[in-house]
Formats: sequence, structure tokens, C-alpha cells
Amino acid sequence: MDTETVRARFDEQLREHAAGGERSGPVVRVTRERGGWDGVVWSGLTEATADAAIAAQTGYFTELGRGFEWKWYAHDAPADLGERLAAAGFVPGPPETLMAAEVAALPTVPVLPDGVTLHRVTDDAGVELMLRAHRRAFGTDPAGLGAMVRGQLASTPELIDVLVAVAGDGEPVSAARLERHPGTDFAGLWGGGTAPEWRGRGIYRALVAARTAIAAAHGVRYLQVDASDDSRPILRRLGFEVLGTTVPYTYGNAGGAG
Repeated sequence: MDTETVRARFDEQLREHAAGGERSGPVVRVTRERGGWDGVVWSGLTEATADAAIAAQTGYFTELGRGFEWKWYAHDAPADLGERLAAAGFVPGPPETLMAAEVAALPTVPVLPDGVTLHRVTDDAGVELMLRAHRRAFGTDPAGLGAMVRGQLASTPELIDVLVAVAGDGEPVSAARLERHPGTDFAGLWGGGTAPEWRGRGIYRALVAARTAIAAAHGVRYLQVDASDDSRPILRRLGFEVLGTTVPYTYGNAGGAG
């Protein structure tokens, strides 16, 4: 896989021409219904235009009464864009590694520990199960995640697949999502955090394989992940390659995609 070519396609297809994206001068922003994700997904800035563009977006979302996220990538211009965002009041989140792999090169058969099964989420009860898994994995309440997934299942159920790994005692131990983007080469992997006592037993890998199988059935060419430090080595072993680094810069009370 040519990582430079894949990154260029990612920038063009999922950022500059993002579904639901609205061009505002030299940036592309997404404004969802309340409970969804709001933010800037692409920018074509220079040293001369960056500060004005940042001010325009903070003004726009402040007028709406919303926080938002500026999705920064290390290859974005100008080189000091991250510092400019911080100076404007944005708070950087943990850096993540942008990774991708060809679907055809990945395993598609999930191998789970004894007693663990995968459940597909289709209703509100399933969303609650997903949220319980998130709380067990991270020890925090996932702000905005439930509303976002409920909205996706209600409006575009054909574009999202949510899987929950459930132990034999009925307790959810991990949850993960696949989000497809029609008209592009990509689908995104999200979630996958696992309860501490179940880590190291292959559940994350199994959830990747299960979602890869779904992606393959829909003709997806590449899977993309914003990988944490914990998931990056697992994904590397599965065949994912590094495309770059990304940091979520949040302004106000912004909900993350998670």
C-alpha cells in the first residue's frame, strides 16, 4: 500500500469533500443536529489566513451555542496551526495515529475467548449495552456518544454497524463501530476499548476482524483508524500502516466521536 497516495485520498474524500461538509472560506466544517459531532474536518490555510479562519469558526459555533472540534493533522498547513489553535483557546486532546489498511489484506474471521459473543446493536437497548461497555473500558461517561449513535441508527442505519462483545454472564466487555462512507474508498473504525480484566485476550482483534468482514461485504477498499497508543501496536500487527498523526482540538463543550 502506497501510504502517501492513501493519505491523499483520505484528505480528499473524507476531509475536503466530507459528507455533510460545508465550505466556509478556506475550511470545511460539519454541523450536525444537536447531539451529533460538530467540527472542522479540513482546512487549506496559510500563515496569512489561519488566524482569521480560526476566529471565523469560533464565532460561528459560539453563535450557535455549541462547542466544536478542530480535527488537526500533522501534515496540515501552516506548520504552526496547532499552536495557533491553542492560542485561540482550543484545548488539545491526546495525539492519535492515523492508520489505514487494505480490506483485502486483513483477517475477516473473529476469534473470541470462550463464552464471549458479538451482538449487533439495532435499538436503544443495544445502545445502552454499548455505553455500559464504554464505561467499563474507560471508567468515564461517554459525553454525546449515545445521542450520536442513536441519531445514526435512526437516520442512516445502513451506514453504521455497532458491535458489542458480551461475556457469558451477560456483561458487555467491549464495543466498536464501523462507519461507511458511500462514494469513497474508506470506512472508519471507532471504539474498541475493552474492560481492563478482559484485555490481552484478543477481543479488540476480533472486533477488527468482524468489522473488516462487514466492510468487505460492502466493497470497501480501505479501513481507517485514529489509533490510541494502546491500539496502535495491535493494528500494526494486523497489517495497518501509519499515515500520520492527528490531534482533536476542542473549543467549548464539544462531544467526541470516540
